[in-house]
Amino acid sequence: MPNNLKLSNNVVNPQADALSDLADNGYLRIYDGTQPATADTAISTQVLLAELRFNATAAPAASNGVLTFNAITQDSNANNTGTASWFRALKSDGSTALFDGAVGTSGSDINIATTAIVAGAIVGVSSFVYTVNKG
Repeated sequence: MPNNLKLSNNVVNPQADALSDLADNGYLRIYDGTQPATADTAISTQVLLAELRFNATAAPAASNGVLTFNAITQDSNANNTGTASWFRALKSDGSTALFDGAVGTSGSDINIATTAIVAGAIVGVSSFVYTVNKG
C-alpha cells in the first residue's frame, strides 16, 4: 500500500508556530550564488548581500499550517553588490541555521523589490509566508 499520510491543523499549526518561535529576534541573510543542498550545509563561496532581522515575535499564530511572518526589519546598508538568489534564516544567536529558501521578486519563498542588490542600498522583504505540508 502506498504512503498516504495526511496531517490535521492540530499537528501543522504547532509545527509552524515552533518554527516562528525559533526565528524570534533572528536573522535573515540574503546571498548570491547557489543555495546549499540543505540548511545544515556550510556556506562556501556565496556572498552575503544583506542581513535583515525578524521581529521579537517573528509571526503570529499559524492558521491551517500557514505562517505569515510579521514585517521583517530591513537592512538599511546592504553588505555587498550582487544578485540575490537565496536566503538563510538563523536563530537570534546569529549562528544556528533554521532554514534556507529562494529569493525573488514574486512567487518565491521570500519576495524583495529587486534581486539586484547594491552595496549600501536598503533591502527589505515584501512578503514571507511559510506553509507546513499537510500531506
